Amino acid sequence: MADVHSKEIRSYNMSKIKGKNNKPEILVRKHLFSQGLRYRLYSKTLPGKPDIVLPKYKTVIFINGCFWHGHEGCRYFVIPKTRTDFWLNKINNNKQHDKTTFCLLEEMQWHVLTIWECDLKKEKRDKTLYMLVNDIKKQY
Repeated sequence: MADVHSKEIRSYNMSKIKGKNNKPEILVRKHLFSQGLRYRLYSKTLPGKPDIVLPKYKTVIFINGCFWHGHEGCRYFVIPKTRTDFWLNKINNNKQHDKTTFCLLEEMQWHVLTIWECDLKKEKRDKTLYMLVNDIKKQY
């Protein structure tokens, strides 16, 4: 099956996908800051360069895109109909990398939290952010 977009349009679309400082990350960071929680971003000294690091609480947060990290059972994780083998390989590698990273961080006594992009959609956002702050503060 051919792609519905030309090569140029597909390339442009993919170039607009941010790996850092995307809307879900900024939403979580603003909420954490409003709750008095201070953090660092993308620590290069920790495995996997977590999106948010809260040293005081020895907690790291990864904010995962449902497609890129293969969020099982999520309506936003749809396997593409074109280049399926390529995408499945890429997504499975991301999932394996996540597992390895989480294990390394837990061995270093870090509390690892994952927020999925779909949990930050309007209908779930408030509950997700409330539970996130509770989970962080109970570590202290």
